[in-house]
Amino acid sequence: MRKSATSDSLIDAAQRLCAAVDKLTFAPPVTHVYNPLDYAWLAYEMYLRRYANGRKRILFLGMNPGPFGMVQTGVPFGQVAAVRDWLGIETKIDHPTNEHPKRRVTGFECTRSEISGERLWGLFAQRFGTAENFFREHFVANYCPLAFVESTGRNRTPDRLPPVERAALFAVCDEHLHEVVRILEPEWLIGIGDFAAKRAHAIFVDQPPRIGRILHPSPSCPASNVNWAGKAIMQLHTLGVWT
Repeated sequence: MRKSATSDSLIDAAQRLCAAVDKLTFAPPVTHVYNPLDYAWLAYEMYLRRYANGRKRILFLGMNPGPFGMVQTGVPFGQVAAVRDWLGIETKIDHPTNEHPKRRVTGFECTRSEISGERLWGLFAQRFGTAENFFREHFVANYCPLAFVESTGRNRTPDRLPPVERAALFAVCDEHLHEVVRILEPEWLIGIGDFAAKRAHAIFVDQPPRIGRILHPSPSCPASNVNWAGKAIMQLHTLGVWT
């Protein structure tokens, strides 16, 4: 597949995903739903055009946007400094239609750090030096494009949605992940954390790609707060993903 065809195909797939999830409805305790594929589309399109240009050997898969990461920058695990300084992406970010007063989107002006993204992109920067070196064989995507906010401003993860809402959302996200894998043809699909790995196993039963898991870099996971990078590297070595 030509370089432009790969990124163009992913852009088309992302736009279909955006339209599909916008049709879904969610009930309390979720009161606000953020879709960065809508209001932060310019940044996500830049990410795809710059780095999704060709087949990838390894696809890293996250769960959904974090409040100080992709919600702000439109890039998976998109800690502001990493996206701006290492990925070289910075553009205007609009606002969600229904914005929670405690979860404002300030884009690249956000002063909070998404620790998961800081750790993840920090590991890749340390190991590969430049983003171009990393993306020659790797890509990072999220399973679900939506962030869910409760009335208090608390983040709610997709796995904690009611069964009916979860089933409708997963059906759309499963279809999109199938499409991403078809386009990128990865040898490995690495779930970042348990949720992503379980979705990958549920979707790709007895078929490629090979599926693995690394520890999620979130500070809410106690094991990640001590040498997360070293643990993730060891897991990838054990799987045979990295040598």
